[in-house]
Amino acid sequence: MSHDSWLFSKMATPVSTPFVFLLLLFQSGVWCFPVRQTPQESPTCGYKSCHATKPGMLNVHLVPHTHDDVGWLKTVDQYFYGDRNDIQHAGVQYILDSVVDQLLKNPDRRFIYVETAFFYRWWKQQTDDMQNTVKQLVNEGRLEFVNGGWCMSDEATTHYSAVIDQMTMGLRFLNDTFGHCGRPRVAWHIDPFGHAREHASMFAQMGYDGFFFGRLDYQDRKRRMVAREQEMLWRASESLTPPMADLFTGILPNGYNPPEGFCWDQSCDDPPIRDDPDLEDYNVDDVVTRFLHIAQGQALVYKTNHIIMTMGSDFQYENANLWYKNLDKLIRYVNQKQSNGSEVNVLYSTPSCYLQELHRANLTWPLKRDDFFPYADSAHDFWTGYFTSRPALKRYERISNSYLQTCNQLEVFGGPISRKGPFGAGDSETLKKAMAVAQHHDAVSGTEKQHVANDYARRLANGWAHCQVLVSNTLSSLSGSPAPRVYCEHLNISVCPLTETSKKFSVNVYNPLARPVSWPVRLPVNGTTYSISDAKGKAVDSQVVPVSQATAAVRRDRGYAVNELLFQVQAPPLGYSTYSVSLLQNGPPSPQSSVSLLQNGPPSPQSSVSLLQNGPPSPQSSVSLLQYGPPSPQSSVSLLQNGPPSPQSSVSLLQNGPPSPQSSVSLLQNGPPSPQSSPLPRAPKAIQNKFLRVTFDPETGLLSSLSNLETQQTVKLSQNFYWYNASDGNNSDSIQMSGAYIFRPNTSTPFIISKTAKIETLQNSVVQEVRQWFSPWVSQVVRLYTDSRALELEWTVGPVPIGDDLGKEVISRLDSSINSSGVFYTDSNGREVLQRRKDYRPTWDLKQSEPIAGNYYPINSRAYIKDDQDQLTVVTDRSQGGGSIQDGSLEIMLHRRLLYDDVRGVGEPLNETSDIYPEGLVVRGRLLLSLSPPATAADTHRPLAQEVVLQPLISFTDGELHPSTRLEFSGLQAGLPPAVHLLTVSQWDQDSVLLRLEHQYQASESKEHSQPVTVNLQKLFSTLDVLGVSEMNLSANQWKDEMTRLDWKAESGAMPLPKRGGDPSVWEVNLKPMEIRTFLLRVRQR
Repeated sequence: MSHDSWLFSKMATPVSTPFVFLLLLFQSGVWCFPVRQTPQESPTCGYKSCHATKPGMLNVHLVPHTHDDVGWLKTVDQYFYGDRNDIQHAGVQYILDSVVDQLLKNPDRRFIYVETAFFYRWWKQQTDDMQNTVKQLVNEGRLEFVNGGWCMSDEATTHYSAVIDQMTMGLRFLNDTFGHCGRPRVAWHIDPFGHAREHASMFAQMGYDGFFFGRLDYQDRKRRMVAREQEMLWRASESLTPPMADLFTGILPNGYNPPEGFCWDQSCDDPPIRDDPDLEDYNVDDVVTRFLHIAQGQALVYKTNHIIMTMGSDFQYENANLWYKNLDKLIRYVNQKQSNGSEVNVLYSTPSCYLQELHRANLTWPLKRDDFFPYADSAHDFWTGYFTSRPALKRYERISNSYLQTCNQLEVFGGPISRKGPFGAGDSETLKKAMAVAQHHDAVSGTEKQHVANDYARRLANGWAHCQVLVSNTLSSLSGSPAPRVYCEHLNISVCPLTETSKKFSVNVYNPLARPVSWPVRLPVNGTTYSISDAKGKAVDSQVVPVSQATAAVRRDRGYAVNELLFQVQAPPLGYSTYSVSLLQNGPPSPQSSVSLLQNGPPSPQSSVSLLQNGPPSPQSSVSLLQYGPPSPQSSVSLLQNGPPSPQSSVSLLQNGPPSPQSSVSLLQNGPPSPQSSPLPRAPKAIQNKFLRVTFDPETGLLSSLSNLETQQTVKLSQNFYWYNASDGNNSDSIQMSGAYIFRPNTSTPFIISKTAKIETLQNSVVQEVRQWFSPWVSQVVRLYTDSRALELEWTVGPVPIGDDLGKEVISRLDSSINSSGVFYTDSNGREVLQRRKDYRPTWDLKQSEPIAGNYYPINSRAYIKDDQDQLTVVTDRSQGGGSIQDGSLEIMLHRRLLYDDVRGVGEPLNETSDIYPEGLVVRGRLLLSLSPPATAADTHRPLAQEVVLQPLISFTDGELHPSTRLEFSGLQAGLPPAVHLLTVSQWDQDSVLLRLEHQYQASESKEHSQPVTVNLQKLFSTLDVLGVSEMNLSANQWKDEMTRLDWKAESGAMPLPKRGGDPSVWEVNLKPMEIRTFLLRVRQR
């Protein structure tokens, strides 16, 4: 059957569609789909290509491989070309050149390759003859791809959506280039520093038969070796029906290195096999004896008569002849011993060939249900620091993921004009590749050298620049407006030149979620009163508030707005809404909009305040700026001051330098308070909206309680900032230092930054804020928007001071009255939630040696503590590390600044500075808190976390919009049900779109939403007709109905495997809790 006609047969189509039309439709365009093997194709790749093994003998599978980091000590480019060998000798292009040359010299030889980002580059540079030669090697199974993603992703700090994207990209290239024989059968994560259950679930749904990794906790490994449980069946989901998320998992014997004494790379110094008997240093007998000893020892800790040895390591095989010449000899001389009674058989192999033999053994395997975090390689060496390392890069990667999903969606809705339109040529591919590289286990993890981190960020910025053109083209096409679009990427620090200077502009809010969203917008402005209208011309409530001193300090000289314009926007699902903003007043406010300053004591007669509002306040929404602490008699508070304060001014909230000598209260001064500034400021009693009430301790300025007004529940809740003193290695227990990978505090008790906070309070009809100032390098805004069910804590940390020669690991700690009984919960890669218990591991009897670091876990998007009545959930805006060290407590590490390298290879301390912050990096982020009964908590935190991951994209156009401009658009006919998340909408080729629909709730997590739900694909899009549909596996490199995996038996007994309920019709898709379904849609623009 031809490729095109088979595709026609695979694609479900409406019965009423004329056959001729469909045939013409399907024969147009280029199709890049999985290719079914037809009878005339009979390559011997995959399991068919394995060398024969010998029953009754110990079969040793030698796996030649290289581990090529997609950036670490050198950038991706430097690694590929072999540049900067003064840092590390490594050149990937030479590895591939050399390996191919050596494979051709002996058909028995095998090699596996992993990182598609590098292979793709190399492939593009090859001649047609060389490409055909490599295809032949792949078809014969002599060169085999394993894992196959663009990179080998980190497992602690990556979000599942970005992992799926990077795997899809890598596997698609292999599929398009090599067809069936390019598809990896085995997932291979030999270097990541701990392993996430969600990764195993994804790998299972991508069709992998097995998974091998190199690193696990030293105590866990020791127990598994004794029990011969280094190979197991990982049941990686509590919601998906087995074996949907079951994955056979094996732990490699030497990490990913060769056995000691058997490394024959040019980077090693082990002796070669000297097999000339006339030589004085002939060593064949010694080599064989040592090898047999190692093999027999390894066999004692594995379950079958097959063992695997990884023959290679980081960037090895640049001169592959060294390896293969010695491996050929090793195989020959060890196997010759069989004639003298040896029962060891050595062979060239691959992970899939080894896996096949384990499957043929037909054994039962231990069942694993939790994950492999945290990872320690010694008693005081917990790899839990990288959960937080490089927090700014972690946030930028998360924002870039949101940009990419928006870019992908608008490429679909815009059609060809998106890629070539009024603003030039744009593409999504550049950002896709940059995001894929950023998932690498030394990228978003924060464990790379500083110049490499800079390179990852540069790639993301370049990718977004390409996407901006595409987005502008599509929005211009959809809206009918040719006006240039402006993107302000520093809104979090109140920088946007257009809004700071323009008297009239429009705000376009694009929502990448499949449900309507309401989102607070804060724009830097210099005016004092604005009018805002929505897409229907209706006036929108807005407020103008002063920029905080913390923000003015962190933005340095990148912006000069003195105010922020606040308003709430609504945007339709997968669509945009447009808001028009006009400056009404640029000077002092009208008398009606003046606001009183509330103090602990009567103001002095001279005291005046300017805080501006769009119209007179209603009685309920009075606008007040609350200052606590006695002002000096001369105090004049100038909140909107744009120049130096008058000589009398004692309190200048926007002052950008030291206060005048007379100052008695410096609320957000960027330096230590003067002695005269006591007594301490007093906090407000409470801020509240219709959903939440938050109280403060008036003596300390700290949080004191949180109430959910809908459910009538209250918990005591305080929050403060602390730092752990990072170990410098000068310690009697261990010389281990804290570094990019390792978290090792010197003491279990963190240092408090300040027991009190200086307070500035701001209340209006849009938001209520308590601005807290803890020290010159730590501040926070406790923020409650009028319509929000979550309390926002916007923290700003840095530059972390190191003048005392102490490295610091900074945390935000929440202490509550919740009786959490030593248990807390974290998400796995942003999806399913796992229970964590203090000083405990589910699979072995833990001997705890690091009471803080040994209780830290990765928090990708949320963590919570709960008891029978209350659940306090924290949603994060990036991956961070955290723990629950005391009952009722939850701490999250925000920032790390360290003075020593932790001796894990990166070779430099984690001490981030930049041109803008030469004295140390400043990081800003948000924690979102919700309080709910445990039974309904997911109804709040699931959609909230998705809003943070896929946030609206805001763009601006200057001046008046043309009257015919389309101010609102939705790419969907209607919002999807609350349980459904639209994970992927991406252009696959000219006439087809990749679609992923996800049930975002776990089984039993929500009474209302943990139910099956149905989506009609034909009624999904508003601008696309869906003409055909075919379901694929998660990584879109196999047809779903052809995806077969090896079956494995678990020791705990086989579970009944109920058949999956069918879909109601070919167009109606049924989703069960935690299920992701992937479709290729044949579409036509309406």
